[in-house]
Amino acid sequence: MNEMLKSFLEGLDGLTLECQARRGQACSLKDLEALRVEFLGRKGKLAAAMGALSQMGPEDKPAAGRKANEVKNALVELLESRQAELEAEAAKGALSGFDPSLPGRRPAVGSLHPVTLAMQEICEVLTGLGFEVVSGPEVENDWNNFEALNMPPDHPARDMQDTLYVSDRVLLRTHTSPLQVRTMLSRRPPVAVIAPGKVYRRDSDITHTPMFHQIEGLLVDKNVSMADLRGTLTAFVRQLFSADTKVRFRPSFFPFTEPSAEVDISCMLCGGEGHVHGEPCRVCKKTGWVEILGCGMVDPNVFRAVDKVGVGGYDPESVTGFAFGLGVERVAMLKYGIGDLRMFFENDVRFLEQFS
Repeated sequence: MNEMLKSFLEGLDGLTLECQARRGQACSLKDLEALRVEFLGRKGKLAAAMGALSQMGPEDKPAAGRKANEVKNALVELLESRQAELEAEAAKGALSGFDPSLPGRRPAVGSLHPVTLAMQEICEVLTGLGFEVVSGPEVENDWNNFEALNMPPDHPARDMQDTLYVSDRVLLRTHTSPLQVRTMLSRRPPVAVIAPGKVYRRDSDITHTPMFHQIEGLLVDKNVSMADLRGTLTAFVRQLFSADTKVRFRPSFFPFTEPSAEVDISCMLCGGEGHVHGEPCRVCKKTGWVEILGCGMVDPNVFRAVDKVGVGGYDPESVTGFAFGLGVERVAMLKYGIGDLRMFFENDVRFLEQFS
């Protein structure tokens, strides 16, 4: 073996020994990367040593090349083993303050909005009584929202709606009653449907918002009477609130029902007494009653309007029906004891997390 090859091989062995001695001094992955560049980089010590290959004769190059590959593999193994050691130490340090016997942290869990909870419960009760849920557009035409419901253009009841118009004949629905119209236009009786959804009116104060939720119901068949309406709504209210809830019907007016009534229930806070611990009840204002919904027998003019342009079957001489509607926010306020309607729309987590 000539002196050049011997010197080359000894130099490569020296690189392995130096790297082995210095790997323990690398106390971080950053230090280890610097060591890798120093030994294995493009301008590192191994690359510098390999420069001597060009000066060797053909008979020495194979042995020199094999030795160079062996040293390179040895350097890579030394550095990778040190990297594994550093990563294991880091993982152990991260768990140094961990006590596996302590209880885990429960993640924050969201919940349905109280209005959604109330709407779901109302729909569950009514579907249990045989009603089907229907849905439709929130942007309606004037005919479905007003005219078919016995409110022609000059009808004074339109002033009660505070309508938000998109154009002369297109508007944001002011109630979900247009879904009753759409149902009667597309289906022959008997029908029993409820229409939950958002409605819009130009109104905003402590008890009103521009957008709120309603659920309206419709039942049409032969020989439907006011007694059927009273029995259905009494059963509904007592399932929704409690079996001992008192119910009363007061005469009222709605353009699309005749006769019409408003339904009151005994106050949940004071039990219908009108006072709590000698103080006037803030919910019923000393009356003992709280209004919950409006209802009535479907006006024959509504049947005539849909019978003319729909699939038919709604001759008021052959069928009768009843309709009712209630505000979901009002039910939620009564069920959950909420005093300000605006709390539903402020997105205060402290309020909402009470329903999780």
